[in-house]
Parts: sequence; C-alpha cells; structure tokens
Amino acid sequence: MKKEIITINGSLGSGKSSTAKGVAKELGFKHFSSGDFFRQVGLELGLSVNETNVRAETEPAIDRMTDEKLRNLRNSEKIVIDSRTAYHWIPESFKVYLDLPPEIAKNRILASLKEDKLRQESEQARSPEEVYQKMKERFESEQKRYWELYKIRNTDKSNYDLVVDTEKNNLEEVINMVVSAYKKWLKKK
Repeated sequence: MKKEIITINGSLGSGKSSTAKGVAKELGFKHFSSGDFFRQVGLELGLSVNETNVRAETEPAIDRMTDEKLRNLRNSEKIVIDSRTAYHWIPESFKVYLDLPPEIAKNRILASLKEDKLRQESEQARSPEEVYQKMKERFESEQKRYWELYKIRNTDKSNYDLVVDTEKNNLEEVINMVVSAYKKWLKKK
C-alpha cells in the first residue's frame, strides 16, 4: 500500500534538505529532517555531531532513537522526510536518491555552511574545510553502522523509485522532477 510519504536520501551535498523542504512546500506537506534530529540529540548529549556518530558506533541506542522516530513517521501522511534510512523504515513511501559527484559536493557544502548555524554548532569546526572533512567522516561512520545494524547499503540506487543527478539539474528542476515523478507513482496501482 503506497503512502503519501516521500523519503529523500542522497550523497553528501546532493541537496537532500533543500530538495525535501522545496518538495514539501510545493505539495503542502510537512517536512522532517533526521539529520537535524540527530544533531539535536548530539547537542543534548553535549556532543558534536561527529562525536555523536563515534559514540553511536558503540552505543546503538543513539541510532535507534532516530530510527524509532522514523518508524513512527510511517503512520504519518503528507510528509517529506530527508534521511539516510527512512526509505528502509518506510518501504511504502516514494523513495528518492539524489546523486552528486564528491568534488562538486565539496564546493556546494562549503558554500552552504556559512548560512547553517545548527550545522556549524554541531560540527564544532573552525573552517568550512574542516566541516567538510567531518561530514565525510560522519558519512563513512554511518555507512558502517547501517550495515552492522541493519545490513543495508543506503547508497545502492536500486533501493529507490527515482534517482536524480543534482549536478545536471538545479534545485528548482530537482524539486519539479520529484513532484512530477511522485504524482505519477501515486496514480499507479
């Protein structure tokens, strides 16, 4: 049974959050960011996001807190979720993967960091380059944990209903592609 839920994952810097916010606005849906939720958990523990990831490698309860939140969102309707694992927890969602080569991602991330106060605070980094390095380390830690905990490879594009190259398409185009493909997917039985 299909749900009116869109889950968005993607490579570093591919525009997951921006796309999710834009799609939610376009459709009049709510938006949830598991990355922001995870960062907030870390801040409440007095940890940077990287420290939270390192601790999560030995304390699975940290990941399970985010996972429980995602599983509970499965009962929602009209929501867009940007998350590395929501596609797994909500298989009846419309699953999107945003792809971007690492060299392009790095430049986008560095440019966007100047405006993202939560990310700056949670990364505890002194320069955009240091933030990028920490994000890369976090991504690698996540991949390791997701395999150990759930045996999933969230970068495997065959898990998704739509894969979009965000290097070749600007944000507005990506949002339009997701909304259009979602509406077609929803109509199919």
